Amino acid sequence: MAYVFPKRAGVSLKQVKSVLVTFCPFESNVQSTRNFLQCLFEKKAYKSNLNCNVKTEVKHDGSEPVIDITFADGDRLIMKGANLTTKEMLNAFNNRCRKKERSLAE
Repeated sequence: MAYVFPKRAGVSLKQVKSVLVTFCPFESNVQSTRNFLQCLFEKKAYKSNLNCNVKTEVKHDGSEPVIDITFADGDRLIMKGANLTTKEMLNAFNNRCRKKERSLAE
C-alpha cells in the first residue's frame, strides 16, 4: 500500500463541522483510516478550520473502522475504512468539500 503524505493530501476542513473516527487499533484493516486521520491533523488542514471538532474513538472490540464527517450544512459523509484505501477516502472527502465550496460561491 502506498503511503499518502499528509502535506500532499490537500485536505481543507473549511466546510466541516465535525469528524468522528472510530477504529480498533488491533485489526489489520485500520491503516488507511489511521493515515486519513493523520491527514486531518496536518498543520495546514487543521488551521483551515479551528472550530472543527475532530474526535477519535479507539475501541477494543474488533469493530470496523468508520469515519463519520458532518459538514457545516448538516450533510454527512460516512466512510467505512475496512475496504477503502487512504487515497480513495481522501478523494471522496476532497470532492465533497469542493462541491460544497462551489455551491457557496454561486
